[in-house]
Amino acid sequence: MSPSRPTAPRDPAPGRPPAPRPATARPKPTTAPKPTTAQKPTAAPRPTPPAPQDDPSFGRAVTTYSAGGARRYAGPVAPPVVSTSSVARFAERSRARRNLARRQVLLVAGSVLAVGSLGWLLLLSPVLALEPAQVVVEGAGTVVAVDQVRGVIDAHASTPLPRLDTVRLRDQVLDVPGVREARVTRSWPHGLVVVLVAREPVAAVPEQSSAATHGAPGFALLDMDGVQVGRVDAAPEGLPVVDVPVGDKRTLTAVLSVLQRLPVELLAQVGGVSARTQDTVTMSLRDGVRVDWGSASETPLKIAVLSALRASPAAAGATVIDVSAPRLPITK
Repeated sequence: MSPSRPTAPRDPAPGRPPAPRPATARPKPTTAPKPTTAQKPTAAPRPTPPAPQDDPSFGRAVTTYSAGGARRYAGPVAPPVVSTSSVARFAERSRARRNLARRQVLLVAGSVLAVGSLGWLLLLSPVLALEPAQVVVEGAGTVVAVDQVRGVIDAHASTPLPRLDTVRLRDQVLDVPGVREARVTRSWPHGLVVVLVAREPVAAVPEQSSAATHGAPGFALLDMDGVQVGRVDAAPEGLPVVDVPVGDKRTLTAVLSVLQRLPVELLAQVGGVSARTQDTVTMSLRDGVRVDWGSASETPLKIAVLSALRASPAAAGATVIDVSAPRLPITK
């Protein structure tokens, strides 16, 4: 027997429609059953943040540990600012503005109070008041009366030093007879230092008898500027007497200029100076030698020539030394 072969399906007869194929049932996709109302999962309630005062870490330092076990300090933890509504946020802003305005008002009031207290302390209170017992006067010399200077300063006693006008006080001290220059400085907290430059007399000029002197002639004491710093009845010892024409300021200025430039040791030997004009200055030394000086020009050279002649044995007996022409001096 030969093996059976599969037979091909026969074609339908011509004119007949093909027979319908039996439909095979396809499996429908299965869908998960919809959960019922009872089976729906309920959402977990959100945890409400605790109030700042209920938080255990409120105002405390927080210490954390890293993965490696290292200890870390995060510092104080500030409570979070939580505003649940716009009304609360507006209230917070209004409260912040009020606090800022209050701090500004307190700051301004404190500043005004501090400035006012400092001004009263420095300008009105007796804390820094001038005390006459702590005033120091220097450089009065032999002419200036210290009592008069202190009298000017005592008029400003109890005045606070910051309010004391030292420039005006200096001008008042300059009005004291014999004061040429003055410097006034504060010595905190209650004193002053007054440094004077006195007008020391360099010559005594005879006065003419007048009603002002009650008929008794005396001597006017003049400083290097020709300013009278005092009056005496007799010529002071060691002070040269100047004899010049009355009212001749040019001649007097020439004589004082010569005396001002003389060395101290030579000035001490001068007993008197006379001059009829500014070019005829003559000095009388205390040992009886007359020195014809001439004008005030070339004074340093004349001083050198006179000192050399006084020390020379050749002019030991000379009673007249003429240095009016210092390059050609004459001794007699």
